[in-house]
Amino acid sequence: MEAATSEGAALLAQLGGVLFSVETVQSTVELVTRLAEQTIPHSAGSGVTVVDSRGHRTTAASTPVVTEADALQYALESGPCLTAWAEQVPVRIDDLRQETRWPQWTAAAAELGVQSMLSVPLVTPTGSVGAMKVYSRHRNAYDHHSEEVLRLFAEQAAVLLSNMLTLTDARQLTAQLSDSLQARDLIGQAKGVLMAQGAVGEETAFALLVAASERSGIKVHDVARQLIAATVDRDAGGAHPPG
Repeated sequence: MEAATSEGAALLAQLGGVLFSVETVQSTVELVTRLAEQTIPHSAGSGVTVVDSRGHRTTAASTPVVTEADALQYALESGPCLTAWAEQVPVRIDDLRQETRWPQWTAAAAELGVQSMLSVPLVTPTGSVGAMKVYSRHRNAYDHHSEEVLRLFAEQAAVLLSNMLTLTDARQLTAQLSDSLQARDLIGQAKGVLMAQGAVGEETAFALLVAASERSGIKVHDVARQLIAATVDRDAGGAHPPG
């Protein structure tokens, strides 16, 4: 246990050293995947899958065999990594040819040369955000020590990934609010233009924008933007330099 903790601490130190350079969920997942490969050496590759609150999946794999083995699970909607994520339990397969769970996946993965694997969930206080896994071309490649080391690393990686998902959600919400405010301002300016041109009241001006939107098949705020741009161009064209 002490050895596992020591190995985990070394990897977490590496993780902490690059946090400030990480800007997206995808780059974070790729970082964690690279470190996971270092966590359990002599593997055929490692992979990480993260699922956000909308069900959007972000994945990374260190080698093609991991990409293919994971793709099989997604296609079949069944497999050890999906089980680790959904049930929040570690899953270890010592010999794929002797494994009776997920028969379609194990048969196909064995054809890729995978003989054993280990997957642990990425668990946060609010639930599982995905799974981390390593594959080997040898039977019995992983033991209790391997499982404990990967689990300890996954605990901290899950916190990082969860925080990045939250940050991304916040950025998206901010962008949506900004877009909404901009659209509202554009519509307000366009209503003012129409009222200056003779539209009776804001409701009538807005109805004109909606009617134009329906005729053109573009959004109301885009109609407003075009109207404002056309008005600015017209006014600029009609201006005369002082004599």
